[in-house]
Amino acid sequence: MKIDGQCHCGRVRYTATVDPENASVCHCTDCQAISGSAFRTTLRVPDSDFEMTGDTKTYMKIAASGNERVLVFCPNCGTQMYGTMAGDGPKLLSVRLGTANQRAQLPPKRQIWCQSAMPWLNNLATVPMSQEQD
Repeated sequence: MKIDGQCHCGRVRYTATVDPENASVCHCTDCQAISGSAFRTTLRVPDSDFEMTGDTKTYMKIAASGNERVLVFCPNCGTQMYGTMAGDGPKLLSVRLGTANQRAQLPPKRQIWCQSAMPWLNNLATVPMSQEQD
């Protein structure tokens, strides 16, 4: 499936060929803190199937495994674009699903680090909803 996306301000853009089966949710505490949310949704994409334009910045974090993870984001608006392993060679990118224009067609197929999931997530269907901000 072909997708395209951009950061919030539009200065960083990308196109990619993806397998929709690779969409996932991560509940780890790093993803919660870095995304500022209860979880992060990602889409694993080989770097050979991903093309990005625009200037970016990186942040290096140490994963629970001890591995270095490079997080790539827009220096203007701060939108996270993807994360990947540090070092040379071919990479598997974890593209931030919220940046994809086709995000509604890419439902997660798996969840990881569920031991850190917020206990209230399963109850969201019972929380009153509004179609726009009140």
